[in-house]
Amino acid sequence: MYGNSSVDASILRAAWHPLTLWAWAEALAVTASILPRLGQTKDPSRLLSHWSRNLLRALRVEVEFTAPIPAGAQIWVANHLSWLDAAVLMAQRPMGTLAKTEVAAYPVLGRHARRAGLQFVDRDNPVNRAAALLELIRHWRTGAPFLLFPEGTTTNGDGLATLHEGGLRAAFRLGLSVLPLRLESPDAHYHWIGEASLPPHIQMLCRSERTQVRVHPGTVMTPGGDEDAWLRALRLHLDPHSL
Repeated sequence: MYGNSSVDASILRAAWHPLTLWAWAEALAVTASILPRLGQTKDPSRLLSHWSRNLLRALRVEVEFTAPIPAGAQIWVANHLSWLDAAVLMAQRPMGTLAKTEVAAYPVLGRHARRAGLQFVDRDNPVNRAAALLELIRHWRTGAPFLLFPEGTTTNGDGLATLHEGGLRAAFRLGLSVLPLRLESPDAHYHWIGEASLPPHIQMLCRSERTQVRVHPGTVMTPGGDEDAWLRALRLHLDPHSL
């Protein structure tokens, strides 16, 4: 015997629940119809934005913005709760993003992310971090919109992890406007943290009748004055215990 039979039975019942099957089928259909085309387009961010909107609908993720999104920021900066954070924000506008190297190994998603030219960074490797920062600067100088998660890892939302400030300081020195956005969810199953694997988390989302995410937009921050003070003000908005 492997494991507890009652636990195994509950897992099987959950997997075959109509909500789970329907959400899995819709999410896979969305992925199969869009992601393979990423490497064939000059602007994969538009396809990724379209995929994000459809994926959120398939997984019954409801996104509420607590205020209108102000215009004028090339770079959006957010705290990080789940792998779905990127979809929540990229559904609002096409933009590039930076992902940790582990994303390249995700089932299905990783292969298409590499083909789409998504930028990856190994945050434990100083040489790789420096190379990724140079690539970011090159990308930002084109004026292309971008999404940044400076924590570099997900949390349960109780606090903000230490920020990797290289990208933020580069944005300040390049004179690029930044919009901070704070994400939160009342649903514990939205969070994806630690060493949790992706397929079980997707299954949890599929089992749920709905998943709520709230986004609190800040104000557009134009670089000026003291760099450290600018960074503190940005962190102040991202920190859920600061408001």
